[in-house]
Amino acid sequence: MSTTVVYSLLFAPNVLILMAIISAGLWLLRWRRTAVCFLIGGMLWVLLWSLPITTVMAGGYLEKRYERLEPDAYSQADAIVVLGGHIQGNRHNWFEEYDRNKVVSRESMAALLYQAGRSDLILLSGGALEGPISDTANMARSLQSMGIPPEAIVQETRSQNTLENARLTDETLRSLERQRILLVTSALHMPRAMSAFAGRPMEITAAPLPPQIIWPADRNKSIFAPDLHTLLASQTIIKEYAGLILYWIRALI
Repeated sequence: MSTTVVYSLLFAPNVLILMAIISAGLWLLRWRRTAVCFLIGGMLWVLLWSLPITTVMAGGYLEKRYERLEPDAYSQADAIVVLGGHIQGNRHNWFEEYDRNKVVSRESMAALLYQAGRSDLILLSGGALEGPISDTANMARSLQSMGIPPEAIVQETRSQNTLENARLTDETLRSLERQRILLVTSALHMPRAMSAFAGRPMEITAAPLPPQIIWPADRNKSIFAPDLHTLLASQTIIKEYAGLILYWIRALI
């Protein structure tokens, strides 16, 4: 079973559908109490992940695992490694309307590190998940629009997930004889990324983006009130926790 299937099955609405199917089968077998328990369990899973407080606590915990510093506070590195992808469209706060003027992307963080003199090389890692254009191609164009010279950018375009990001980045850096890296990704994704890169012969320093899961102080809605956007966004948090568990199991085998 692929990790994508596992992540999809754990998404709260899908859990409810699965539990409902199991419940129907148990009901037909006249295991009525067990059937009801399965159905209630699925409903509670959906309710849990529809609450903003769950997102703030579960997602916030991951986002705080690695401290974010100002660009010039990081140590010198041989390369700035930027992982492809984005969390919630790079919006600055999950609970607020999208504002393109407040977006902080992974490539913009890499540009700040480069301009602060932390490294003379930016390695972009990420293939095309949909369509012919890779994540790295889009990020490279964005970096060049920020004034980063093309010769300072290296693209790794084959990886399709975080584990492949780690393996192919390692291969690329070995060929360039570079070892110390600043790893750039979202704060939420950083724990899983660091886990994927663990064990590689690299000196890795996490350089996460600013946290995105922050409950606004002026928001009128209660943090304990179910919310559809929160439920849909929860898939990303569930994916991160599931990935960490799968990486841990993989390391034991």
